[in-house]
Amino acid sequence: MAQKPSIPKGTRDFGPVEMARRNYIFDTIRSVFRLYGYSPIETPAMENLSTLMGKYGEEGDKLLFKILNSGDYLRGVDPTLLQDGGDYVKLTPKISEKGLRYDLTVPFARFVVQHRNELQMPFKRFQIQPVWRADRPQKGRYREFYQCDADVVGSDSLINEIELLQMIDDVFSRLGVRITIKLNNRKVLSGIAEIIGAPEKITDITVAIDKIEKIGLEAVNAELTEKGLSAEAIAALEPIITMTGSTSERLEKLAQVLAGSETGLKGVEELRTVIKGVEALGLEADLELDVSLARGLNYYTGCIIEVKARDVEIGSITGGGRYDNLTGVFGMPGLSGVGISFGADRIYDVLNALDLYPKDTEISTQVMFTNFGDAEAAAAMKMLKQIRKAGISAEIYPDASKMKKQMGRADSLSIPFVAIVGESEMAEGKMTLKDMTTGEQQMVTVDEAITIICKK
Repeated sequence: MAQKPSIPKGTRDFGPVEMARRNYIFDTIRSVFRLYGYSPIETPAMENLSTLMGKYGEEGDKLLFKILNSGDYLRGVDPTLLQDGGDYVKLTPKISEKGLRYDLTVPFARFVVQHRNELQMPFKRFQIQPVWRADRPQKGRYREFYQCDADVVGSDSLINEIELLQMIDDVFSRLGVRITIKLNNRKVLSGIAEIIGAPEKITDITVAIDKIEKIGLEAVNAELTEKGLSAEAIAALEPIITMTGSTSERLEKLAQVLAGSETGLKGVEELRTVIKGVEALGLEADLELDVSLARGLNYYTGCIIEVKARDVEIGSITGGGRYDNLTGVFGMPGLSGVGISFGADRIYDVLNALDLYPKDTEISTQVMFTNFGDAEAAAAMKMLKQIRKAGISAEIYPDASKMKKQMGRADSLSIPFVAIVGESEMAEGKMTLKDMTTGEQQMVTVDEAITIICKK
């Protein structure tokens, strides 16, 4: 019995309609990236595991898709590593040297270090490519998905943060999605850890409070207790992460709470500068200061950004932040950068849920020529060439079939015009152009047809 075709869990096929919609999203994001002076790059789907391991924390390492070495990958492997379930950590580097990229930021850091002599600093790049995570598939979470990243490295200026927030606002207002941009600063989180007397627990604290929306305050406190935080420290943390009031009021309260921490105050000052800069330029999005926002990744050192859709219940649809030493692990310390990443697959789900695609997104062919036989097809193809030369997407029905069948194709594909070329049209060197929406038809020259189609 033939095997039933299938694809791995957490991956998807995209047909022509979906691709038209996805390309609408990618084209929108790409045009905004270019508008702000970012240049495109691409990196390979697979990287050396040595490049990827240790950059995403312990959890991230587990989610890397490893690629088995080709040939006899067990040759030379110590048999004891394979016994009783084996020693996964020691075995992996022996049988796998490469992995699929987990995000676009670490490959970008590798790219910057490898090509540093050719790059003009500050370097502004964007990258739109798929990434892979060996995660448990669920709604809005896939094992293969696209990221659309923009980063600028080689500059400490907060103008970059202000511009990235404008870019986010620009993209989503073009797509018609109402959003909330959440903002925090890693220095504020470090300051909080200092103030409550647990600076060495910064990672445990941020990982736990990042989940406050999902699991609630009590569960967060339980997790912090489990990680060894004292009851006093947890009690001191609570009023900070549950702070209310307007953005400026909360910044004021934060500055008072963090008065004893130089790092914390620097974080508050950076937040003030960015928020003030963005508000002076005007945003369509809601901007919200969120002290619990940590975005699990270990490499953020300054501003942290997360975007939520206001009208659809789905996770973060864009995120990012400032990192001070991402290239340090590749032997180039001290290079500061800041970047954002649009989650194209979640944005796609949001636009689907809200039906926000322009009406003509899915129409790829604008005019279809009929085919009534060899002579008519030859005449139609000459006209077709001229139509395409004018930049209009056009096709010819490949077989000489009944009119009803040909019209049926145009109808089912929502092709707006049909060009009929029969004996009488051939005699005059014209076509009968039928508007499929109104049903009107008229005999016209190729140039007249071009004008009519372009006008519509």
